[in-house]
Amino acid sequence: MHIIIALVGIIVAGYVWFNRAQRAADVATDLIGAAQDVKNAARRFGFRRRANQHPVDGIDDPKLAVGALAVAFLELDDLPTVEARAKTDHALRKHLAIDGETSQEITILGRWFVEECQGPTPAFSRLAKKLKAIDGADHFQPLMSVLGDITQATGGTPSTRQSDALTELARIFRLT
Repeated sequence: MHIIIALVGIIVAGYVWFNRAQRAADVATDLIGAAQDVKNAARRFGFRRRANQHPVDGIDDPKLAVGALAVAFLELDDLPTVEARAKTDHALRKHLAIDGETSQEITILGRWFVEECQGPTPAFSRLAKKLKAIDGADHFQPLMSVLGDITQATGGTPSTRQSDALTELARIFRLT
């Protein structure tokens, strides 16, 4: 009897170990897929990371900067919902006159830029300065329209951190 119990224990332990190894392989595959998404989106926009330069400094397309600012602004709200993310995607398509695939790629790159800046607060400031440097104020109105749509999607009023970001945006674009 004790031999049967030992065999069943070994079989169960083997099954558990196999399932854990399988899940680890799935997570690794997902991480590789996410990295590939960022790489493909960057390639489509002609973005190249340069040595000894922050990734945000390599942005040349104002639509990419606006999209990254939208992602940073959304991330400033505590735990943005799936619905808010979908409305952000819709706002980007509507106000920047881009298609759905381009909007998704901008969002993917925007999240990467936010992570490279170590969070949404420093990312928002850095991205706003970059947008001002590459585009002046030409894309300011579409940016404000996108941020307004995000604010409506997240409850109608900006959070404290979002309000601070809007104040910083006004200072950068010298509106105050």
